[in-house]
Amino acid sequence: MSVAPFHLAIPVYDLAAARHFYGEVFGCAEGRSSEHWVDFNFFGHQLVIHEAPKMAYQESAASNPVDGHDVPVPHFGVVLGWADWEALAERLRSRETTFVIEPYVRFKGQVGEQATMFLLDPCGNALEFKAFKDIGQLFAR
Repeated sequence: MSVAPFHLAIPVYDLAAARHFYGEVFGCAEGRSSEHWVDFNFFGHQLVIHEAPKMAYQESAASNPVDGHDVPVPHFGVVLGWADWEALAERLRSRETTFVIEPYVRFKGQVGEQATMFLLDPCGNALEFKAFKDIGQLFAR
């Protein structure tokens, strides 16, 4: 599957902490920057963190129930290959990351079975990373 890279700009109220999180914790290469924003290569996509005042959702995220867990809304992330997802989960665990939803496999034995994990960046932006053993299940009903 060939996918065009997305561009996503998100607000962060602590630019230094967010820069460390995306650059060091995730290991994302930094691109252009200024004193108010930073570009990252986020798994082949362009993620830009912009310094901005704290947003209401960064204080207390809403959630929806999915497979017995409270999934934070809004959230963003990337669908990775299974081995890459496992490696990322291990990288995050080794850095003693606090997860909103610990890495696990949801919808076991059902259409759309997937590995997933949720966490927050230092500014309260929720991220989800998932993987499918059968990527053909990505949009399955």
